[in-house]
Amino acid sequence: MLVLSRKKNESIVINNDITIVVVEIRGDKVRLGVEAPKEVPVHRREVYDAIKRNESEQSATDASANLESE
Repeated sequence: MLVLSRKKNESIVINNDITIVVVEIRGDKVRLGVEAPKEVPVHRREVYDAIKRNESEQSATDASANLESE
């Protein structure tokens, strides 16, 4: 893992087209801004995990339905 120190209004660039900006620092919370192309999905980790969990459950349901129809 790469660990970087940034101050308010400083940023990092990922792969030439994704920019992460420190928008605000308040106590133990940091607000980040993300600039990315529309085709690049950006989610909070808990949302990403829920999406992956739902996809996995859907795949299991689809596989079960395919077995029953054979």
